[in-house]
Amino acid sequence: MPAKKSDPHLRTFGAKIKRFREEAGLSQSDLAKLVNVTRSYIALIEIGRTRCRKDFSERLGAALNRSQDVAEAWDDLVRSAKYPQYYVDFATKESTATMLRTYSSDIVDGLLQVESYARCILASEEDLMNRMKLQEILRRDPAPMACFLMDESVLHRQVGSPEIMNEQLRHLLEVSSWEKVYLQVVPLIYYRGVKGSFVIATQDDRDEAAYASSSFGGETSEEAGHLARVNEMFTLLQAQAKNVADTRNYIRNVLEEKWT
Repeated sequence: MPAKKSDPHLRTFGAKIKRFREEAGLSQSDLAKLVNVTRSYIALIEIGRTRCRKDFSERLGAALNRSQDVAEAWDDLVRSAKYPQYYVDFATKESTATMLRTYSSDIVDGLLQVESYARCILASEEDLMNRMKLQEILRRDPAPMACFLMDESVLHRQVGSPEIMNEQLRHLLEVSSWEKVYLQVVPLIYYRGVKGSFVIATQDDRDEAAYASSSFGGETSEEAGHLARVNEMFTLLQAQAKNVADTRNYIRNVLEEKWT
């Protein structure tokens, strides 16, 4: 019988605790002594195999001199999630992935949206805040390899005002120059089997999850058949996409000809 996977929220919380501990120059044994528990209990927290109580998370925060960071992580990941239920598990997997592959068929991917663009799409200020916070994924150290494929219609579809589109495309040009970010435009033609946006998140142990959007919200899947299908679609789309340099030139042209 296969081992039960740990909850993705707890894995993300544990990864944060591990990073804070290492930044503080502490071993698991050192931290365990500071909070008066066994080293094995700290190990279980860091791999996401146990759910710690809030009062214990406060002790961790104090020991690590990261009280606010640990409190925010516990509130976001252990106590409750701030994303719709269908998206919860994937948002967590996305935040810990070492590689992200995304295809956007209709709007700019959330990780690449400027605030003004995102504000036109999202329903509440809380959703907007969560979207902006999630973008920290691309700035973490080490950052994941992030491959973004974008249907060329996305660059021409007005969201908000022309001024917002100008800001958004300028941001795409900036982000496309970041290390480990690869942005490619996919020509506007029919691709058999491709029916909407999707994201594939790959962890350092090669565990994968996929999220596919739909009119009803979206679906997260770890089923082998679904993963094989989205990997096949991503390969097909990437093979037809403009290369990174040509994509930058294309974005510049659209920006100057349509959104200036």
